[in-house]
Amino acid sequence: QVQLVESGGGLVQAGGSLRLSCAASGRTFSNYGMGWFRQAPGKERESVAAISRSGGSTDYADSVEGRFTISRDNVKNTVYLQMKSLKPEDTAVYYCAATLSWLQPTLRSNLYNYWGQGTQVTVSS
Repeated sequence: QVQLVESGGGLVQAGGSLRLSCAASGRTFSNYGMGWFRQAPGKERESVAAISRSGGSTDYADSVEGRFTISRDNVKNTVYLQMKSLKPEDTAVYYCAATLSWLQPTLRSNLYNYWGQGTQVTVSS
């Protein structure tokens, strides 16, 4: 089993930046593809970004392409989400997740096995 703990959320003005971190413990981190997802109040959870086990491949939702960057450090057992040019519509609870799926990177949330508790990101206009 993998335990995931997100950090780095907060309040930022539109146009600003934040970097989220997700620290993993438990099983071998490099065995897992990783993803970031978000859920705004009253809305369904949506995918944001995903990265393969090695970090060599990434995928992004259209809504964040070009503004967000996912990366990972397999020595520090951490995955990151660098967010730039933030918009009020980016406001949500952001979750990281881990997958053992052969399909990597994947934005399909139903393929993820483990989830963190989430960190709140609020973008003011």
